[in-house]
Amino acid sequence: MGELARVQAVIVGGGQAGLATAHGLAARGVSYTVLEADRRIGDQWRRRWDSLRLFTPARYDGLPGLKFPAPAASFPGKDEMADYLDVYARDGALRVRTGVRALTLARRGDSYMLETTSGMIAADHVVVATGYQRPKVPAFAAGINPAITQLSAGEYRNPSQLTGEVLVVGAGTSGVEIAIEAAQAGHRTVLAGRGTGAVPSITYAFNGKFFWFYANRIASVRTPMGRRMKPLVLAHGAPLIRLKMGDAIAAGVERAPRIVGIDDGNPVFDGGRRARPDTIVWCTGFARDYSWIRMAVVGADGFPRHTDGVAEGEPGLYFVGLPFQTRLASGLIGGVGEDAALVATVIANRLRQSIGGPGWTRTIDQPIMSRPL
Repeated sequence: MGELARVQAVIVGGGQAGLATAHGLAARGVSYTVLEADRRIGDQWRRRWDSLRLFTPARYDGLPGLKFPAPAASFPGKDEMADYLDVYARDGALRVRTGVRALTLARRGDSYMLETTSGMIAADHVVVATGYQRPKVPAFAAGINPAITQLSAGEYRNPSQLTGEVLVVGAGTSGVEIAIEAAQAGHRTVLAGRGTGAVPSITYAFNGKFFWFYANRIASVRTPMGRRMKPLVLAHGAPLIRLKMGDAIAAGVERAPRIVGIDDGNPVFDGGRRARPDTIVWCTGFARDYSWIRMAVVGADGFPRHTDGVAEGEPGLYFVGLPFQTRLASGLIGGVGEDAALVATVIANRLRQSIGGPGWTRTIDQPIMSRPL
């Protein structure tokens, strides 16, 4: 097989979670490589809908070592976020290989073998910082009348894609935002699905400081409240942040029960009433595909089994960027840095222990050079 690239750590995914982890590893002297499937850092944000803005103000949107370059109280747009990630990687001299997709990951002895679109990599530690997400649309959607336009939240860009009456399925933050935009564009809009609840408005007082404390220290796996909240967030989505369901109602959006099936090509609400939309936007979340990982790491809920991002039963495998990984803020831009630091610390400590064993003289800030397989 010729030369086999070897590194101490590989990070799969060059979004905010992967870049924050790279920053943490670099600060601890660990040799790493970040693999990003897109050709340009931030493209996963550039593909989002045009009006998308972050849930949290810029003062809470920075990654470790670099504040977000926007007024502290503003809510940055998706292109601003994309450009910020690009600058973060460039100015931090982070080792990112763009245009490289991970295909399979398997264990071989004490190492992990990562097959990529540009060759094989062997690593002592692997951080999965992407869920390889795909839209989660119910199977019965295939039987919906083909005259009805169907879009996922990942395909939606702006109201020019919408025609006639619009049915938005999924009442989380994305669904509420898109439903409001559709209604404001003049479409009769119905928002179907169970609400996810909302973060109380009072928590945004004091320039959002109370909310940030709540999202980091109260809604945490370290507290009884957070442990009760986590399975609800994983199953039904995070509570509305910055928005309230009342904002949708005020915009003229009609609320409806969840969609449970189809009848003669039309969606059916829970309770039996049929919908007759011209356009459906599925805001029902994204499925996480870990089938490329050739190890049993996923639990019954579809999420990796882990503690603070450290995979159970796999001493060199980690996850960063999972929803509610350690707390509600794990799913927010400014919260991922703490999770990344936890994982980077574990990796550095484990490398010190292995390198400090008998016969080792290399320090962890000396990269392992490429060598034949």
